[in-house]
Amino acid sequence: MKILMVLTSHDRLGDTGKKTGFWLEEFAAPYYALKEAGAAITLASPKGGQPPLDPKSDLPENQTEATERFHADAAAQSELARTKRLADLSADAFGAIFYPGGHGPMWDLPENPASLALLEAFTRAGKPIAAVCHGPAALVNGRGADGEPLVKGKRVTGFANTEEEAVGLTRVVPFLLEDRLKERGGLYSKAADWAPYVQVDGTLVTGQNPASSKPAAEALLNLLRAG
Repeated sequence: MKILMVLTSHDRLGDTGKKTGFWLEEFAAPYYALKEAGAAITLASPKGGQPPLDPKSDLPENQTEATERFHADAAAQSELARTKRLADLSADAFGAIFYPGGHGPMWDLPENPASLALLEAFTRAGKPIAAVCHGPAALVNGRGADGEPLVKGKRVTGFANTEEEAVGLTRVVPFLLEDRLKERGGLYSKAADWAPYVQVDGTLVTGQNPASSKPAAEALLNLLRAG
């Protein structure tokens, strides 16, 4: 099992003057769940190198067993500091792709040509695609083999409008993920705010929020084992 994990390279939270990036739990929980299942993980980002960490995700109140494990894992930290450049990778080398969230992906992944090309190659090959929280932003401009939006007619989830409102960023993000998934024809659903919730439709796995990170990785593993 070779899995490509794609992180954001974007670190500016709109015009707020604050920093953003990837959300640590949404990287760490899937990383360890996949690794423990025997997967070989390749980390990548649009620019390569160290992806920006959303500083809020590293606050004491947001620490989890997985993030604490990451902080004690020098090898994983070194791997994260050296992500490969997305444009240098081929879908042929991997069996699945996983997009962690954080607000950063809302800015740089929807229009990233290398990411879109990888998504379309994974779709054509029938390989699993997974994304959690704001990670599904990477999918909104992807196209299926039929040329239709990647999420059209698919059961999907992602960071909810009510969750975006709760963190006060409704007017900061470039679009609301729930709305955009619906606009692209996705059959969006959600659970209560901050509760774990995952949707699986064919080879597409989406998770709603940080609490959905490990369940989304487990759903991806189930697809890979079944395949």
